[in-house]
Amino acid sequence: MSMGTNAIFSAHTWAAVPFHFWSACFFVLGCIVGSFLNVCIHRMPLGMSIIMPPSHCPNCKYSIPWYLNIPLVTWLVLRGRCKNCGEPISVRYFIVELMTGLAFLGSWLEFGDPAHSIQSMPVALVFSLFLAGLIVATFIDFDHFIIPDEITYGGIVAGLLVSFLLPAMHDAPSHVSSLLRSLWGAAFGAGIVYAILRLGKLLFGRHRLKLDGQTKILFSETSLRLPNKEISYDELFYRKSDAIVMRAQTVELVDRGYKDVTVRLSPVTLDIAGEKMSPDDVPFMECVSEELVLPREAMGLGDVKFMSAIGAFIGWQGVIFSLMVSSMIGAAVGLGLIVMKRREFSSRMPYGPYIALAAVIWLFIGKKIFLQIFQ
Repeated sequence: MSMGTNAIFSAHTWAAVPFHFWSACFFVLGCIVGSFLNVCIHRMPLGMSIIMPPSHCPNCKYSIPWYLNIPLVTWLVLRGRCKNCGEPISVRYFIVELMTGLAFLGSWLEFGDPAHSIQSMPVALVFSLFLAGLIVATFIDFDHFIIPDEITYGGIVAGLLVSFLLPAMHDAPSHVSSLLRSLWGAAFGAGIVYAILRLGKLLFGRHRLKLDGQTKILFSETSLRLPNKEISYDELFYRKSDAIVMRAQTVELVDRGYKDVTVRLSPVTLDIAGEKMSPDDVPFMECVSEELVLPREAMGLGDVKFMSAIGAFIGWQGVIFSLMVSSMIGAAVGLGLIVMKRREFSSRMPYGPYIALAAVIWLFIGKKIFLQIFQ
C-alpha cells in the first residue's frame, strides 16, 4: 500500500499525464472561479454575503439555475441578456471569467512542471488563486476606490500560510525560511508604501484651488458645488482628519450667517470661527471665498494593506519591482487620460489596479530579469 501511494504521488506518475490535459483543467477551473469572482466584485463592496442568496439577475431577481450559470458559455448563448427578463448583462461578467481562466492557464504554463517536481502543481494553483485575488481587487478598486479587508488581510494570512506549507513558492530551502521570506515581504510591502503615503501627505496632501473673485460655494449633504463643477465628498475625504479649509467673506446657513471667518469642514466636524457643530446638523451652507484648500491623497491605507498581501506571496524583491513599475504605469495612464481630457490633474485615481498589474508582470517576467541581473 505504501509503495502504491508513493507511486501515485511521484513526479514520474504525474509526468505521465499529458501536460496540456492539466492546461485545460486549469483554464476550466479558472473560468469557474471567475464566475465566483463576479459575485465577489458585485457584493463585497456592498457588504453583502457572497454565499447567499444564490446567483440571480440584479434586475428581475430571477434565481439562475446551474445550467444557465456555465462560465463563458451562458453569456455567449444568451447574447449577454437575462433569460427571464431580457435585460442586458454586463460584458464585464464574461471578461472576468475569461481573464481568470487565462490567469489560471498562465500560472500552470509558468509554474506547472510535474516532471521536475511534485510541488509544481500546488505552487501553480497557489499563484492562480493569488492572481484571482488581484483580479477581484482591481475591479472593486476601479468601481469603488476601495480594496476590501477580506482581500487585503485575508491575502496576508493566506500568503504567510501557503509560504510555510510550500517553500518552493519562494525557492526556499525550508518551511521556516520560506515563512520568514513571506513575513519580510509582507512587512516590507506595508512599511514602504505607508512611508510613501505619509511623505506624500506631508508634501502634497493639500490642493490650493484659486477661485475667480468672490465665488459662491455651495455645500450640500453629499457634495461641494462650484460654479463650473461638483465634487463629491467621497472624492475628498479618505480619513476623518481630512478637511476642506477656506477664508470666507460670508457664510450663510439655514438659520444664521457669518462674515469674514475661517471655515473648516471635515467628515466629523464643521468649524466656523471656532464654533463647532456636526455636519449632519447642517444640511445646507453657502460661502463666498476667493480660495479653497482641498485634501488630496496619492494613496490610501487600502494600498498599504494590499502591497503587504502581495509581498507575502512574492517577497520583498517583488514589492520593490511592483512599486516602481506600478508608479510608471499609473503615471502613464494618468497623463494619457489628462491629455485625452478624460480626467483632471487633481482628480482621484485608483492605484490598486496598477500595483496588481505590476505584480503580474513580476510573476511572469520581472523575477526572471531580476535573477539574470543579480545572479
